[in-house]
Amino acid sequence: MESELFMRPDLFWFLLGLAFFLLELIIPGFVIIFFGFGAWVTSLICLLANPGLDLQIIIFSITSILSLILLRKMFTKKFFNEGVSAPDILDDEFIGKEAIVIEDIAKGSRGRIEFKGTPWTAVSDEDIKAGQTVIITEKESINLTVKPKI
Repeated sequence: MESELFMRPDLFWFLLGLAFFLLELIIPGFVIIFFGFGAWVTSLICLLANPGLDLQIIIFSITSILSLILLRKMFTKKFFNEGVSAPDILDDEFIGKEAIVIEDIAKGSRGRIEFKGTPWTAVSDEDIKAGQTVIITEKESINLTVKPKI
């Protein structure tokens, strides 16, 4: 098997790439995976052509480094939501949405609203009666600020 592995460089680079992908699962950091990409590109080129060992190493190095530089930031944003904080995502779920008042809200006092089937504590700068529809304008912890829907 060992001699066959080195006689088929496409198989060697494919298995090396697979090993890099598996290592990324064990050692997180989102870097090793790009060396797997480089190994698989090298494997594909070895399958299509027959480059020498020196050229294989150059192809592996260049594709690994270029994919790391060019794709890591994009993939990190795509898969890990980097740059978007959890509170921003949660605020988007509330802000601008409609809810129903289930307990009167006096100006400057707390009342209760129902949003997505769940009761929430709410405050408002206006008096709002139970049964009215309101728009959520702000979320602070578990308290929502609302205004009457016009």
